[in-house]
Amino acid sequence: MTRYVCNICSYVYDPEVGDPDAGVEPGTKFEDLPDDWVCPECGAIKEQFDKEE
Repeated sequence: MTRYVCNICSYVYDPEVGDPDAGVEPGTKFEDLPDDWVCPECGAIKEQFDKEE
């Protein structure tokens, strides 16, 4: 699964881990995150993330 990196704070969203504090289960692809999901570190919106290279 593809990981995504926040352009603001460099937080890495790892779909294998999810975001348990926000109720996002492990195995959730970035594309399947709710539209109102934000970076747990800095609050950046999904559009401010890029695929990890």
